Amino acid sequence: MTIDTKLSLDQDYVRGLSTKNGEPSWLLDLRLQALEKLEELPMPRPDKTKIDNWNFFQFANHVVESAPYSSIEELPEEIKSLVNIEEEKNIYIQRNNTPAYLSLSDEVKASGVIFTDIYSAARDHSELLQKYFMKDGVKVDEHRLTALHAALLNGGVFVYVPKNVEVKVPLQAVYVLDNPDAALFNHVIVVADDNSSVTYVENYFSTSVESETIVNIVAEVIGNTNARITFGAVDTLAKGTTTYVNRRGVIGRDSRIEWALGLMNDGNTISENVTHLIGDGSFADTKSVVVGRGEQKQNFTTTIIHHGKNSEGYILKHGVMKDSASSIFNGIGKIEHGASKSNAEQTSRVLMLSEKARGDANPILLIDEDDVTAGHAASVGRVDPLQLYYLMSRGIPKVEAERLVIHGFLAPVVNVLPIEGVKKQLVEVIERKVR
Repeated sequence: MTIDTKLSLDQDYVRGLSTKNGEPSWLLDLRLQALEKLEELPMPRPDKTKIDNWNFFQFANHVVESAPYSSIEELPEEIKSLVNIEEEKNIYIQRNNTPAYLSLSDEVKASGVIFTDIYSAARDHSELLQKYFMKDGVKVDEHRLTALHAALLNGGVFVYVPKNVEVKVPLQAVYVLDNPDAALFNHVIVVADDNSSVTYVENYFSTSVESETIVNIVAEVIGNTNARITFGAVDTLAKGTTTYVNRRGVIGRDSRIEWALGLMNDGNTISENVTHLIGDGSFADTKSVVVGRGEQKQNFTTTIIHHGKNSEGYILKHGVMKDSASSIFNGIGKIEHGASKSNAEQTSRVLMLSEKARGDANPILLIDEDDVTAGHAASVGRVDPLQLYYLMSRGIPKVEAERLVIHGFLAPVVNVLPIEGVKKQLVEVIERKVR
């Protein structure tokens, strides 16, 4: 079977969409240029994963307008559990393609922080958004899926933290997909200006068990001089959803970013997480966990590219595969010429819980500078029988012992998520998927 990559949506549709949203001319022009380039651009080629027959282009509905929530109390219970009801400030909720709820504390507002949906940002902060939108992070013409994203953008948020501002409480975005036919082209931009800091956590949540649709996510995270950013995410999209995720960081001098990613989709997924350490003394720490089940196929590529001197990059990836699921884990540490005294370290570990499950861990170091430190480790195997024996010798049944080993294996990422509700959600998703 070959998937049709031609879109039924044309320039007239895109113009109408842009006009309806009140978008500035630069965003309409960008959309139209992306649509025009679409067919001539190649598809991405994730290493060791054949995606020719994956559906990234065909969907039932591009925009699903849904009723907003008047309060947190109106949320479905499974979504409500992600949110601290007592401290419901600093939360954005998107329902399908509709901005459905936003709450921002007076303290955060007074500091000049912008935390708003992408449509409002285009209307109310046009010049600032244009400065960062697909400029230094993800480019429109990288390949066909980034062009598709730019042309059909239909959701997302914009976060901007001014110079010298420390946001002391996390900003949280929850993207709810409760219409199984809704396609999502979500764009997230998080900018921390000089000497500022912010924690941003996002959840992608399907209420349906199965959904034949597509999700195309781009997140651009920019840290200027001496900025501090923590970016957490838990993705739990339904079986049947074909997902492309591109999270990109651009980090300046003496700045740092910490990624904590729980990648728990039940459908076929390509996930790219690339961080450019542009400035001297910049730092990136990327932790991600994956659980695959059923017959899903996934490809996860985590890359840290060192451009600045004395930059540090750390990658930690833990994955669990069961049933007939297969996943590729690529970790790439690249030190460019001139990035002297930099350090690139990575570790990838995969547990396979069944005979037909497959997980490949591929650590890669690309070093173009002499005076550096670099190292990698990778392992693929089954649950350690010695660990099981130890637990069972204490009277713990085998099934429970295996469950404890898995949770301990994934704990290094789960424990660093900054919002308790999100951490609890990830634990519950892991429990459900490995049960």
